[in-house]
Amino acid sequence: MAKRSAQARRRQQRQQGAYGAQYEESYEGDNIRRLFDEPQWSPLGPDRGPHAERDRKYRKNIRAHNPAQQSLIEAIDSAPLVFAAGAAGTGKTYIAVAKGVEALEAGRVRRIVLSRPAVEAGESLGFLPGDMEEKLSPYLRPLYDALCDRISGKRLKALIAEGVIEIAPIAYMRGRTLNNAYIVIDEAQNCTYGQLKMLLTRLGWSSTMVVTGDPAQTDLLPGISGLEEAIKRLESLEQVASVRFSRADVVRHPLVAEMIDAL
Repeated sequence: MAKRSAQARRRQQRQQGAYGAQYEESYEGDNIRRLFDEPQWSPLGPDRGPHAERDRKYRKNIRAHNPAQQSLIEAIDSAPLVFAAGAAGTGKTYIAVAKGVEALEAGRVRRIVLSRPAVEAGESLGFLPGDMEEKLSPYLRPLYDALCDRISGKRLKALIAEGVIEIAPIAYMRGRTLNNAYIVIDEAQNCTYGQLKMLLTRLGWSSTMVVTGDPAQTDLLPGISGLEEAIKRLESLEQVASVRFSRADVVRHPLVAEMIDAL
């Protein structure tokens, strides 16, 4: 065992030497991979090029890239209902899901419930073979991706099989009371006002609900989306928090921040 550990350390040292001294402090252990930014990085800053150096380590507890993400993290920790609305690529869904995993691991909630509308992005997929889970899988894939980034695939399957993590379409949420749960409503811009009213009233005791969406990218007909109206009506309530994201908060490719205004 000691011999294998020594060999692994030597390989790591050789890799660090090959990539340059600037990466020597970028790794904290053998199980660390690049994921998050440190120090803070802006898509609108001078180092916004596609090859700009960005520290993207995996961390057990996520860190904010910008003030908007920090506000979202603090809001989730303090309010039972949080709206995160704004530009695409700002990490709204990822932070919401990661905080849910964090709460589950800490024992603050018993389960995670993730839901999003099964709305196609401007095209019809037609008939999808398989059972209900297989038919809904393409629509719920982004939630799986975020979960897989925080939980191993084997453990994720076990948690889903046990019902500790549930990924469900909005149509199956009516009539439920979600106690001791962490709920994420993703792509809420594709929900009507009536759907959001139904979803928001599912909130039970000792639960947290995070609603994410980009009002500028709704796949519904004009005037049908209810996200903005729901935020305006509820954000004045004491136990409701609302966080807005702009193109300056984009953490995808820097070009995304420029395209948001151009398109």
